[in-house]
Amino acid sequence: MREACALLGNPERGAPVLHVAGTNGKGSTCAFAEASLRAAGMRTGLYTSPHLNHFCERIRVAGEPISEERACELLEEVRGRIPWALGDPGLTFFEIVTLMAFLAFREVDAAVIEVGLGGRLDATNVVVPRACAISALGLEHTQYLGPTLAHVAAEKAGIFKAGVPAVSAGQPREAAEVLRRRADEMRVRLWRPGRDYRFESREGEAFCYGGPQWNVRAQPALAGHHQRGNAALACALLEASGLCGARHAEEGLRTTRWPARLEQFGNVYVDGAHNPHAARALAHALPPLLRGLPLRLVFGALEDKDASAMLDALGPLARSIHYCPPDSPRALPPERLARLRPGHVHPSAAAALAAARSEAGVVLCCGSLYLAGETRALLLGERRSSMPSERL
Repeated sequence: MREACALLGNPERGAPVLHVAGTNGKGSTCAFAEASLRAAGMRTGLYTSPHLNHFCERIRVAGEPISEERACELLEEVRGRIPWALGDPGLTFFEIVTLMAFLAFREVDAAVIEVGLGGRLDATNVVVPRACAISALGLEHTQYLGPTLAHVAAEKAGIFKAGVPAVSAGQPREAAEVLRRRADEMRVRLWRPGRDYRFESREGEAFCYGGPQWNVRAQPALAGHHQRGNAALACALLEASGLCGARHAEEGLRTTRWPARLEQFGNVYVDGAHNPHAARALAHALPPLLRGLPLRLVFGALEDKDASAMLDALGPLARSIHYCPPDSPRALPPERLARLRPGHVHPSAAAALAAARSEAGVVLCCGSLYLAGETRALLLGERRSSMPSERL
């Protein structure tokens, strides 16, 4: 990856970068941070993965996805300047898209870069950021990152750079200790909640953030109690970076838009929760949204996800469950899901959504980012993209 960057003239070294790793909340944290930088008058770049409906969502400039034409131009530049990029061996899909993002961000004032998988060996880890962040950690991709939370935390801490401030969300003790040790080894100042920054986490109270110098008071635009922690992490990241001021963070928190994070379409909510930690956070956020109405759950998951634990968190809240396969070769058959917890089996997301909407109450679609993208497109009446669908 470093060799490829060098052949492109090291575009990753241009604009100042904020680098974000984690298990849950890293996309929302990136969205809060990018909106705040835009509120400061900066032309921003935002690189996230996976996409929900269209490949170009992964690379955003000034808050908008790049065009298909621009994506083609960037790909041709990668192919033209790195002759072996598409060879065997060559670059992976994710490495190529990351290089496309670096090229696109030659025209921005600041960029927010989300790690794809892990951190230490991730394609994005060639950047030297102004500051970096670790969002809430949980067990994920254990076949790649290791079997314990300590293994996962060690991989995430691989984005720490000597002399670059780092901020962390609240973590389980096992993960927090790994992050602390790695920060000490790297002589990195690690900001932790309750010690270096504080925020109002109680429901029913106005959100506020207090850092070494900043005080921020603004209601985060993204729904759910868990978004308070993500908003606070974004504020700490921005304060540590010195790229904008507290008033810009206030405006950013109020105006952030991020799809499939308890995104509302009438009486239907779409959320990208796809692991037990996220499902528990979602379950905690649901009661005030239901307002006493019954919950109709549309659920689908992939083979490598812990569907049983997700259903343990969400199933007890649901009056009915509608299972369907996400549009992926790795989808769990809905019949297997129904054996975990009783529910209705449907052949597609469209059928499951229609059945759930025919029942009185509030509908929640979750369990997979693939499913979130499908149901969101159905609700918006959008044609699903025929662009590349690889979502690592």
